[in-house]
Amino acid sequence: MRLWPFTLTRKSVAYPTPDELALFGIVPTASGVAVSADAALRVPAVGSAVRIISEAAASLDVTVKRIGTDGQETAAAGHDVLPFLRDAANDWTSGFEFIRDLVIDALCDDRGGLAFVNRSGGRVVELIRYRPGLFTVEYDQATNEPSYLINGRPVPARDVIHLRAPFGRAPLSLAREVIGLALVLEGHAVKLFSRGARPSGALSFPKGMGEEAVKKARAAWRTAHEGDDTGGRTAILYDGATFQPLTFNSTDAQFLENRKFQILEIARAFRVPPSMLFELDRATWSNTEQMGREFLVYCLEPWLRALEGALRRALLGDDERADHVIRFDRDDLTRADLSTRATVINSLIASRTINNNEGRDWLGLPPRAGGDEYLNPNISAAPAAEEPARAAE
Repeated sequence: MRLWPFTLTRKSVAYPTPDELALFGIVPTASGVAVSADAALRVPAVGSAVRIISEAAASLDVTVKRIGTDGQETAAAGHDVLPFLRDAANDWTSGFEFIRDLVIDALCDDRGGLAFVNRSGGRVVELIRYRPGLFTVEYDQATNEPSYLINGRPVPARDVIHLRAPFGRAPLSLAREVIGLALVLEGHAVKLFSRGARPSGALSFPKGMGEEAVKKARAAWRTAHEGDDTGGRTAILYDGATFQPLTFNSTDAQFLENRKFQILEIARAFRVPPSMLFELDRATWSNTEQMGREFLVYCLEPWLRALEGALRRALLGDDERADHVIRFDRDDLTRADLSTRATVINSLIASRTINNNEGRDWLGLPPRAGGDEYLNPNISAAPAAEEPARAAE
């Protein structure tokens, strides 16, 4: 039996291909800049977008709730997995840091946010987020079912928390061209405003000058006008010399607008309102509040839904998934000022939508006796009936 002939080719790593660079997270862009995750996060708009999404998700209170037969969800206080999400995921990582870093990985890495659930006797004992290079994800070509390896060792899917981004690509990866252009503009800004990018002016002499004369004139000019304490000195020119200042052209004048537009592009890529990236050109008191709501609904909410599903799939047992869920409390981000909250709670109690104890719970206060009844304090005489009891005490 004869095999088809083939030849071996040797390739140098001195000129790596885009596929080889992608193995190390370095992908070249049309601007000629290789944008790695580390380089992208050095762009202030990118770092701010990643932080605001990940830290907002990690700041919310997380609870485990039991679904009743009527579909109502009640808190399952004291559930085994709550300490790992609220207090400490392991001996060196807090619950806040664990959730924050999990979301950061999903925003920056195409593999998504990955963490290992370490169990002993079927019980969760710790949650470990390995470095991205140690976690490998492979997908079935037909069903797209993932399989996981940690340092080459297979790991059951039920022991892996996997937070995936839309399209199977991280927002940072999809926005590499935009980020690459932002890096180019930032590098050009450094050169543009440094002494080497463009001189402030030119000295011209009508008569020819030798090399030594040019050196002496340049040294004298720098000594007189380019020191730290030489600002405002009167320039004295000789031999018919003239000074011609150089000004920015129209392209240079629009440079700042180009940089602002890149902030808007990055905001679009991460679906974060520009005002949250401190691009306040079009921000007002009214639309900033509206953009804050849009951030909760269109940006953060999909990530929270995906995070709740990933945690539930990996942390809850097979017998618990049918009637237990993991929820993040969105009220922490929609909470208004104290005066507005008091007005709203009073209106809800007066309309008998909630009772007194439910209103006190929203304010973080303990329940009181008789507060479970749905009464309107504005027309009910129930509080007056408590006075004789108090006098008897």
